[in-house]
Amino acid sequence: MTLSESTKTDGESAVFSAPVKPVSSGGVSSKSSEGVLLAPSTPVKSIGDTGGSAGIRIGGRAKAYVSRGGKGKAIASDNVGEVIAFKDAKLGPHDGELQFRLIHFWEAWNTVTKVLIGLEMLLSDREETAIQGFIPAGRIETYLRHMRAGCTYRLRNFFGSKSKPNYRVAESDVTISFSWNSVLSELVDSSIRFPADRFRIHGFGEFDAACDMRGELYDYIGHIKLVNGQTPSESLLLDEANIAASRRVDLHVHTHDDPVLKLCLWDQAASEFWKKFRASGGTARVVLVTTLNPKRYGVLSLSSMTPSRVFLDGDIQETRDYLGWLSSNQDVANRLNADVVVKPEPATLGELFSYMKRASAKVAWFECTATIDNVVHGSKWYYIGCGDCHTKATKGPTTLMCRKCGKNEVVGVAQYLAKLSVYDHKDQAFFVLLGDAGEELTGKKAAELVESYYEGNDGVGDDDIVPVPQVLIDTIGQTRTFIVKISTHNLDGKTQTLTVTKVLPLEAPAPEVKTGDEVDVELCNEREDLADESVKRAADGVGSEDAKRARCG
Repeated sequence: MTLSESTKTDGESAVFSAPVKPVSSGGVSSKSSEGVLLAPSTPVKSIGDTGGSAGIRIGGRAKAYVSRGGKGKAIASDNVGEVIAFKDAKLGPHDGELQFRLIHFWEAWNTVTKVLIGLEMLLSDREETAIQGFIPAGRIETYLRHMRAGCTYRLRNFFGSKSKPNYRVAESDVTISFSWNSVLSELVDSSIRFPADRFRIHGFGEFDAACDMRGELYDYIGHIKLVNGQTPSESLLLDEANIAASRRVDLHVHTHDDPVLKLCLWDQAASEFWKKFRASGGTARVVLVTTLNPKRYGVLSLSSMTPSRVFLDGDIQETRDYLGWLSSNQDVANRLNADVVVKPEPATLGELFSYMKRASAKVAWFECTATIDNVVHGSKWYYIGCGDCHTKATKGPTTLMCRKCGKNEVVGVAQYLAKLSVYDHKDQAFFVLLGDAGEELTGKKAAELVESYYEGNDGVGDDDIVPVPQVLIDTIGQTRTFIVKISTHNLDGKTQTLTVTKVLPLEAPAPEVKTGDEVDVELCNEREDLADESVKRAADGVGSEDAKRARCG
């Protein structure tokens, strides 16, 4: 049995798809500080389709067992064992009882072998202590069909295992692991007060200190400045197809007086945000995202992980409280211009080459100022891309096709793919202008230049190479500021040619960078991959006369 076959949330079927589909704790009171008071009645509700004695429980081997005294196979409804608080849980086996709220659970997969490891859980007890739980893959079927996020349970017999140091979602060094004889029972109609949720909200300083450490995952709350590079408004429409294809949404979020942080939402978190943001009509202003991993891609960024959940405006008490503060502090909300909320770190060519050699280096964007020395000839300075997504179009029998959009017939549009030789005060490098970056440098669209050439040369065949246009040649000698990407091809040594994703206007402040990749689920833009491969091939044919200075790095 898999998650997609068995899970129910608040009485409704919850849809899952491998490898990851977290379940939100909907339908539960959101006051994490006050908890939930359940009316007293029968202290324990039996689990499973037993239909008979209240002493029947689901035990450790996917079978129903009747309580038989001290054998540890079940918990009698009138016999509560020693209740252990989370803070008192130790390493090793326990035959006592835990009482807790199941806040959230998600699948844990081996990212290399693609094998399901088990089911991870976030639990909270009556003392408002959060702890991580784990069910091994072989035992998921036994318990999963009885688990609902937000409900309260009793667990008898468990093993306290050492918490993993990486990507931990709770403070405790102990993880509650279900063992061979664990017995799970639903705890209902109790007077025990359990918190509805537990958050570990951190700010810019804490994330900055923990950046790239692969340590604990924390939560973040703030007000939204940008959604995929656009200011939130009722007229803002997010492209569902584009989000589904890219599996990501980029947010820029500001908290009080802290610097703006970039949030990269991936997969389920991206889908969850899109659905809630669409439901708000584009008016949602406050977002809380849980279990975020701080990484640096030129700027400090927070990436969602498998257990991440997304809450907006009125979803929970924390977002409602922040929304109330925001309504009374509009001067803070409007203090920063959304167009310039994030600026990449500046770097010289030499610093870029040094960064590429680091063992810990990841895909990142930097701001680099350099002088254009030459425009490389001998290879196409453009490619034909899909008119919708700009991915390189492929030739079909009679039409152009797009593998990314999945369309068998697309309109082809010329896009920049021009290679430049550049230098700064010490070093020399090759840049490749990609897409809109070429237009930002020359002021002309690639399609316009290609069309103009063919109109002026009627006898030229479609397969002929269009010569480098004069507007590109005219840029030689200009000193410009470029936003460049350190790609996977740079890091694995396939090429040192750097992709330019943006060219800043002359004597203008640097605008916000609108791109970024998640480290654990790396999704490189196909146009940038195309540029990397193309410029690598082109570099093999470039003679030493194309550069006036020695290559470095």
